[in-house]
Amino acid sequence: MARAVVEPAVRELMRLCTDGREHSTTVAFGGDGFTLYGHVRVRPTEPGQADVSLACWAANTDTARYFGNNPPSAEETRLPPEGTAVPDESLTGRVTGHVAIRMNALDGPRPDHDGHLTITVPLTSP
Repeated sequence: MARAVVEPAVRELMRLCTDGREHSTTVAFGGDGFTLYGHVRVRPTEPGQADVSLACWAANTDTARYFGNNPPSAEETRLPPEGTAVPDESLTGRVTGHVAIRMNALDGPRPDHDGHLTITVPLTSP
């Protein structure tokens, strides 16, 4: 997930941050019977650096849910206040750790105010 969808999203948001504002997006990575989601925020901080915040969760898309007439709702794909998704701390930690390594983070993951983990990366990450 980190390499396939999160890292490319971070790089695109970093490119957009040249305007000095925070940008965010939600990415999805499908599997058998589930979809992993990641909410990514990038905010420029000091010159040449940006804070990357990430929250991840899984939504069950199991066939049994469809046959039981209870498919996943659109709200499961979004964090509150628009949705009902709850960040998975373990998944968020693993994905954030992978992104931190791949982007040469300047610090370790730290909790944010709303269930995200934040790292600081150079805007010119490899």
